[in-house]
Amino acid sequence: MPVNIVVPEVGESIVDARVAKWLKKAGDTVAAGEPVVELETDKVDVEVAAPRAGVIATIAHGDGADVKIGDVLGTIGEGPGAAAAGGPGAIAGGPGAKSTGSPGDVRGPAAAPVPATPSARKTAREKDVELATVKVNGPRVTKADVERSVAAPPAPAAAPSPAPASVSTPAAQPAPNPPSPLRGYGEASLRNLSNRGEERVRMSKRRATIAKRLVEAQQTAAMLTTFNEVDMSAVMSLRERRKESFKIKHGVSLGIASFFVKGAIAALREFPRLNAEIQGDEMVLKHYYDIGVAVGAAEGLVVPVLRDADRMSFAEIEMGIREFAKKAEGGTLTIEDLRGGTFSITNGGVFGSLMSTPILNPPQVGILGLHAIKERPIGVAGQVVLRPMMYTALTYDHRIVDGSEAVRFLVRVKELVEDPGVLLVES
Repeated sequence: MPVNIVVPEVGESIVDARVAKWLKKAGDTVAAGEPVVELETDKVDVEVAAPRAGVIATIAHGDGADVKIGDVLGTIGEGPGAAAAGGPGAIAGGPGAKSTGSPGDVRGPAAAPVPATPSARKTAREKDVELATVKVNGPRVTKADVERSVAAPPAPAAAPSPAPASVSTPAAQPAPNPPSPLRGYGEASLRNLSNRGEERVRMSKRRATIAKRLVEAQQTAAMLTTFNEVDMSAVMSLRERRKESFKIKHGVSLGIASFFVKGAIAALREFPRLNAEIQGDEMVLKHYYDIGVAVGAAEGLVVPVLRDADRMSFAEIEMGIREFAKKAEGGTLTIEDLRGGTFSITNGGVFGSLMSTPILNPPQVGILGLHAIKERPIGVAGQVVLRPMMYTALTYDHRIVDGSEAVRFLVRVKELVEDPGVLLVES
């Protein structure tokens, strides 16, 4: 009797998905637990495995279809896979199996599929890469592995053997072309004049959801941004003095982010409404600190969460952020990594941004924006000196956070980061 392949429960806030790619087609034999279809959601990509061995009998929703949790994607019927799972005497290569040999050719079972993340499979399809040829650095192929495979230079081709020497008459040289009336444009410009194509690319489920949520945030929250600047001299001096011993002891570099995570938590304790959310006509003040740290991913920015960050050391924060970055690059972030969060920090400075106005991550009411560190002349004790400075930005929901609170919060973060000794005590 056929067994349904259904859209699984992915996370508490995810109600729909999109079929990214069927890994099998109708008639293909599958083993129990073998991935058969990839789904995109607004947060993570997931693989749906075959609930039992058998043959793909039907496909109800093809590539690109939007589906809901619990929808039937297809069915698995009885077949050689099921027979093989039943014990001795099963015959491999029965009806529905592919064979390339001549009649009577005896072959073993097909090679097991290469384990890979959904984002790795997607990248491999886009770049026409065989997953079996990709060198991996872990238990399964990641997007980063595929991209490294594409970036690796091809092996140099063998030089052709020299042709036998012969005597020939030199070919006549063509006469020079007359000057072109469009000579000043150059070849690239001339190509552009004749090739003004367009391309329509459907947004991924995640990108579409990001777009929707950003517009909703601007329409539902009274967003306002305040700015300040931080002298990073003390932090950079501390990092320079301690970077070797810190890395030897903890196995991770001492970065900038951990100072701002610690500074933000200390400031949130003083201004608790920035660590709250609005539910109806009530403010929910949260006495725990789950700090979202924005990291870049192929389909857009994601904000995994450092849970109970107030209980974490500098090393634990740095290790957590590094792990999130690796997961984002490999497409292995989970729903649990992204769930919740009471306040967020985003660092546009890693991309070179000097100043920006971050957008809230609802239902949070505050987000701290960090930017590039640049030497700028500032006044110190009556002298103009060059200091490594960073602009900071705090976007807040003015419905529950007053302007004075937001300004004082950002000033407090500035004070703490500029004096790391106080920061250690306060955190």
